[in-house]
Amino acid sequence: MKDRVISLYKDKYNGFGPTFATEKLLERDKIQVSRETLRQWLKEKGLWDRHRKSRGHQKNRPRKECYGDMVILNGSHHDWFEGRGPKLVLMAYIDDATSKLYGRFYDYEGTIPAMDSFKRYIKKYGIPQSIYTDRHTTYKSPKKATIEDELAKGRVERVFNTLQDRLVKEMRLRNIKTKDEANRYLRYYLPEHNKRFTVPPFNRSNAHRRIPEGIDIDTILCIREKRTIRRDWTIRYNNRFYQITKVPGGLKPKYVWVEERVNGKKFISYKGFYLSFKEIEVRLPEKKRVSKRKRVALKKKYIPPKDHPWRSFKLPSAVMKERNRQKKEVQKR
Repeated sequence: MKDRVISLYKDKYNGFGPTFATEKLLERDKIQVSRETLRQWLKEKGLWDRHRKSRGHQKNRPRKECYGDMVILNGSHHDWFEGRGPKLVLMAYIDDATSKLYGRFYDYEGTIPAMDSFKRYIKKYGIPQSIYTDRHTTYKSPKKATIEDELAKGRVERVFNTLQDRLVKEMRLRNIKTKDEANRYLRYYLPEHNKRFTVPPFNRSNAHRRIPEGIDIDTILCIREKRTIRRDWTIRYNNRFYQITKVPGGLKPKYVWVEERVNGKKFISYKGFYLSFKEIEVRLPEKKRVSKRKRVALKKKYIPPKDHPWRSFKLPSAVMKERNRQKKEVQKR
């Protein structure tokens, strides 16, 4: 049995800690062995030689009383596939009172992944009383972290250390190497993780709230920006042009709101009405209105040619004498 266990460990569970390895041996190979026995076998073969490091004195922040009082949101950047696939970010939601975990993999940590993951969370569990985020600029401006930040960060990092050990190895055993495969596996992994690592709250009540009726979450969890309508009923958004094709009767909007949803779809609205529009591939230059004064100023001054009759016209001598007399009087004054 010892030889078989060592052989399985080398082939399938290399790098697993004794605790995690005993769980997998029982679950996948139907072999029951104690954690300490396996630890000694591995040490004899030179396969395990780790010692727990003393963490020293740590100040603990009291947990919230109820499940749903506060959820900690953070993203874990890691090589989750150990080189078998792209590097991803695990957007994780950790309940402060119970350490219950919810998460989903994304290509990057940003506004759209944060909105999409939060939408999935509240549809599954409800709206928490508060959300505590890290110092990522997606959520708030960067500045010096407070003591509260550091204590919350320590709790999150301990959860991520567990995931980067156990979840990575679980996906290795199943040869998972794409984002979609990883997200499908989380449906099975997270319930087992929560059974093992969650703790009972001080107060058994659930503080999550239901989504109020009549509230469209998609209109809240979206990127919303204001745009001015041009005279040809077009707007510009992200270096693209959109032609508004239909407006409800009686409305003459000077501006509109562009909503970019988490699913990639775009909507244009004005005072609660959604307008019909289409994207324009090539936009013609807009004609500018010019006032009458500017049109007159823009006209070229007419200069008659040298042989024009106007140039050869001479005033009568009497008129010329009177003009010269007036000029002299003006000069004297």
